[in-house]
Amino acid sequence: MAEKKKNELWEWTKALLIAVVLAAVIRYFLFAPIVVDGLSMMPTLHDQDRMIVNKLSYKIGEPERFDIIVFHAPENKDYIKRVIGLPGDKVEYKNDMLYVNGKAYEEPYLEEYKKQVIDGPLTDPFTLEEKIGRETVPEGHLFVMGDNRRFSKDSRHIGTVPFEEVLGKTSIIYWPIEDIRTID
Repeated sequence: MAEKKKNELWEWTKALLIAVVLAAVIRYFLFAPIVVDGLSMMPTLHDQDRMIVNKLSYKIGEPERFDIIVFHAPENKDYIKRVIGLPGDKVEYKNDMLYVNGKAYEEPYLEEYKKQVIDGPLTDPFTLEEKIGRETVPEGHLFVMGDNRRFSKDSRHIGTVPFEEVLGKTSIIYWPIEDIRTID
């Protein structure tokens, strides 16, 4: 009887250890939860939204324009921003319109805020050279911006983001329950 209890305890211990190791591997290498801290991605993301970061997303492929990414910022914090410029891109803003390599891009995720603004543009005009001292986004870097353009600390302030600082792409909000959705 004592031997059976000992075997059962060992089996439970093994199962628990396997579960802990598996959870650690998933969290460290595949997916991780993150909490939105602040209003810089409004109206797309709200303060305290909980999201899943897909850490595999950029191990498999390159970032795409308008992806929402999580990265290590210079202040030893993780930021959530939208990819605007890819390596080699020339980025500028004029008349509240994004231009990448001379081509105008619509940003439908900004429409809600653009309608509310009455005292000038949502996004102040700029060129990449004015913000980072270069005409194009450097190789191995991304130019990122928050959706709440007037209140976002992003590449206009901290410079471009090196690929190695990117944790991954995020597109799933899982909390609060009434806001569960995927975002673009």
